[in-house]
Amino acid sequence: MPLDPSFIGRTYPPTEPYEVGREKIREFATAIGDANPAYRDPEAAKALGHPDVIAPPTFPFVLSYRAAAQVVEDPELGLDFSRVVHGDQKFAYTRPVRAGDRLSVVISIDAIKSLAGNDVLTVRGELLDDGGEHVVTSLMTLVARAATDEAGE
Repeated sequence: MPLDPSFIGRTYPPTEPYEVGREKIREFATAIGDANPAYRDPEAAKALGHPDVIAPPTFPFVLSYRAAAQVVEDPELGLDFSRVVHGDQKFAYTRPVRAGDRLSVVISIDAIKSLAGNDVLTVRGELLDDGGEHVVTSLMTLVARAATDEAGE
């Protein structure tokens, strides 16, 4: 059964603040193979005008993916996560994520559409610092693949 488009605009409660640590940034940068010194060395980051090390541009996925669990686990929405693949990810920054940030995420459903029997869901995550200031917007596209019969058709 297709997802109900009346869920477009539904917003979920903000997540508990996540404190961004230098070590988490370093681990993430290592995992993605990015040796930029601004991700590891506070002095290198300060030389670029930042108060501390900054996170790679895709780091907010860690927080937005966790927050998106509210959408995925919403029993009223009825999303079958066993059929979901991650389709796309975009970020729009106000400023870089920095070590020491305490970020909360407010998740909302931006779009629901059906394409070739698949449900395509766009989930927006607004990452805000502990002062309520916008840091980055995450747009995640999830595709719930159409169910097939036992013959795979």
